[in-house]
Amino acid sequence: MVSKDQTIGGIIFVVCVIIGILYTVGLFFWPGVNPLEWAPPFWLVAIPVFLAFIAIMAIGAWIGWTMATTPPPKPIEEITSEIEEKAEEKPAEAVTETEEQKKPERKKKSET
Repeated sequence: MVSKDQTIGGIIFVVCVIIGILYTVGLFFWPGVNPLEWAPPFWLVAIPVFLAFIAIMAIGAWIGWTMATTPPPKPIEEITSEIEEKAEEKPAEAVTETEEQKKPERKKKSET
């Protein structure tokens, strides 16, 4: 069963990958645009913007992938019930120490 976080993560991943592909196709392969005839100032802007955009989309895709593939944590009720079951399995004598075991030995004062 897929959790809500995994579903959201999968959607984020798919959207980021699709947007990254569409941006790349639109920037470099748009019909009627020849990238070799563009002026250098455009490339000075386009290349860093392109790299930054792809980096952001890659980070978003990585976050989405991580959310989609990470299993949900155990509910707190299940964790506390496991702890209680382990405590019940131990014998009562082993869990509680007697008063004699808790007291440190005292040295007796010798009378002079």
